[in-house]
Amino acid sequence: MLLDNKTAIVYGAGGAIGSAVARAYAREGAEVHLAGRTRATLEDVAQRIRQDGGVAHVAQVDVLDRAAVARHADGVAASGGIDICFNATSNDDVQGTPLLAMPFEEFLWPVTKSVTAHFNIAVAAGRHMTERGRGVILVMAGGREAIPRLGGSHVAWAALAGLCRQLAAEFGPHGVRVSWLLSPGSPGYDEHDQRQDGTAPGEAEAAAAPGTAGLLVRHLPSYDEVANIAAFAASDWARTITASEINFTGGAVID
Repeated sequence: MLLDNKTAIVYGAGGAIGSAVARAYAREGAEVHLAGRTRATLEDVAQRIRQDGGVAHVAQVDVLDRAAVARHADGVAASGGIDICFNATSNDDVQGTPLLAMPFEEFLWPVTKSVTAHFNIAVAAGRHMTERGRGVILVMAGGREAIPRLGGSHVAWAALAGLCRQLAAEFGPHGVRVSWLLSPGSPGYDEHDQRQDGTAPGEAEAAAAPGTAGLLVRHLPSYDEVANIAAFAASDWARTITASEINFTGGAVID
């Protein structure tokens, strides 16, 4: 298994991407700590992991509360160390409004929230990782596309990419990798939602949907496919990948 004997914290583990990543990490052998705002949702994810034979712990953590994030990381580190940290928290952005009609505070909020959250998470986990001389910090980010009416989203994602580069530069000499994942979006299904014919609900529809128009391979990754990439990125198979964007946009964003 890719992550055998590893300990991972997944922030935003109650969401679609976070829960899929948490399940993938557990499937690959990691002991997973689920952190998020809503305990009931986290417990549902933990129960699913345990039913599949994995190990999962739940903690209600506000990622904007630096002290709370640090206390949680300290507790996880004390129980055996932190090997992997994945940030799947939402930036609470507002989309669909042109910038000419958007209040500045509404534009700025996702930038402030995402950078604050990832700074708190990366510093709390990174402090322990750098002391141990190993670790991986990952987040969903990007922001290189040019798409209208996304409010502060692209600025937030670009800011996260910049933060990751600086974290990688400072943590790298201590054996800690930092990268970000760029996705074109997912159609909203996973491998557990298969029809009897083996296809997933919305799979055929997604192939013809406007969201795939700019993709060279005309396929949006499912949440499970995103999680598989996150598992690879967290594993030793990716040990030389840092300060890098892991681009699986199907050619929508050309490197």
